[in-house]
Amino acid sequence: MNILLGLLIIAIGSFGQSSSYVPINKIKGWSWENFWLTQGLFAWLVFPFLGALLAIPEGSSLTELWNAGGALGSIIYGILWGIGGLTFGLSMRYLGIALGQSIALGTCSAFGTLIPAILVGTDLFHGEGLMLLFGVCVTLAGIAVIGYAGSLRARNMSDEEKKAAVKDFALTKGLLVALLAGVMSACFNLGLESGEPIKQKAIDLGASELFALNPVVFLVTIGGFITNAAYCIYQNVKNHTGKEYFSVPKNVLVSNILFCALAGVLWYSQFFGLGMGKSYFTNSPLMLAFSWSILMSLNILFSNFWGIVLKEWRGVSFKTITVLACGMAILILSLLLPNMI
Repeated sequence: MNILLGLLIIAIGSFGQSSSYVPINKIKGWSWENFWLTQGLFAWLVFPFLGALLAIPEGSSLTELWNAGGALGSIIYGILWGIGGLTFGLSMRYLGIALGQSIALGTCSAFGTLIPAILVGTDLFHGEGLMLLFGVCVTLAGIAVIGYAGSLRARNMSDEEKKAAVKDFALTKGLLVALLAGVMSACFNLGLESGEPIKQKAIDLGASELFALNPVVFLVTIGGFITNAAYCIYQNVKNHTGKEYFSVPKNVLVSNILFCALAGVLWYSQFFGLGMGKSYFTNSPLMLAFSWSILMSLNILFSNFWGIVLKEWRGVSFKTITVLACGMAILILSLLLPNMI
């Protein structure tokens, strides 16, 4: 029952993350770098800070928790993850929500799950290590099938249809960007692992295990914000788009900020949910190790759901839809594997 509750909580957060790019479609009069920076303020600073406050035990402070060790490593990994987050947004731009998230999150799933296991000396060819490796391979198989469905879609669509589904569609460029996004995004989980002493300190001081990971998440997102803010401000200067923030009508400005805030809280919900969900896996080391891959798999499933809702797969053949459905079924199987092996 605890494992099912943990999976449900992670799934709710994952659905929020996969929905976070939908409000962006409602933003008007701003260039990409403007809304990316604005939603980042909410996604990587405001809401992670509020989440971190829930984990501060009475009589303690964030500073005291961060002094437990690993804070600098979390921020550095966050800066590296920021590159992944930045290119992740570009992968949505070139491939659409469904295919872009599938490729980027799939790569992120593999690297983010296996690298921490390797760093702590896990033997991936025996015992639980082998189970973990097998689970990741099944996840990657599902992602590969979904990627194949994406290539079928691109092959069978005219340039006009591609542009109608995804305005800036570019398959080759998008795939390269999505792969880079996936590799660098895996640094988020490395940042969480680096901040494990902070999480343990919070628990030792009386914080609820449900929220104990939140101060570490905040450190990683601070690092990510640094990278993304630097790039967006550079683009503002280069493209002379800084004036766009306040050149839109007041009602549009308010609307844009609200949609960015909505996108931010939806995006953050995945890691808020991950921390809560993992607290239910304490008696299952394999589930703890596989939790990152579970989150990424759910993100892919829900992103393809939104891809269908937003008609990114409109007009494709029955074969393409069948391949997509098979890929999603394999991903669902990968979620259940830790309890089946």
